Amino acid sequence: MSDERPSADHEVTVRHAVEEDDAALLAIEQVSWDASSGFPSYQDTLGNTFFARSGPEAHLVAEYDGEVVGYLRLQDKYPFPEGAGVLTINGLAIAPTARRLGAASALLEAATAEGVLRGARKISLHVHSTNTAARRLYERHGYVVEGTHPNEFLIEGALIAALDMAKML
Repeated sequence: MSDERPSADHEVTVRHAVEEDDAALLAIEQVSWDASSGFPSYQDTLGNTFFARSGPEAHLVAEYDGEVVGYLRLQDKYPFPEGAGVLTINGLAIAPTARRLGAASALLEAATAEGVLRGARKISLHVHSTNTAARRLYERHGYVVEGTHPNEFLIEGALIAALDMAKML
């Protein structure tokens, strides 16, 4: 991947995940998180399959020039009927070599479309307060901070606030 923006000849596409995406998504998962965006200890829990946590049906996949470059995990936030209509993004990762190509924006737009298709009223997510790039991305896509949890995590000796963000559909 280059640092160039997509051109008419190169574009990001989004589709639903399939079992055959497992290895590519696991490779992205293994390199996409750092202390500012995720939990370093999480890397120790990764097995040999990406879909161990949740199956392909919960994932949207971004491709660039036919190569899987990212994913977004979109799930029901609540398991009970009173929470129906609220979805949550439980992970958004882009391969480091594919960042700044528009894949994350394409995934967020696809998540919004999927939410509307499912009749959802809201999409929520959590983000580390230290993940400035992600916060700006979410804000550009209409997400607003709904809550702050100060000193929620202790990561590499630093206390990190967790932010709840959401977008009404």
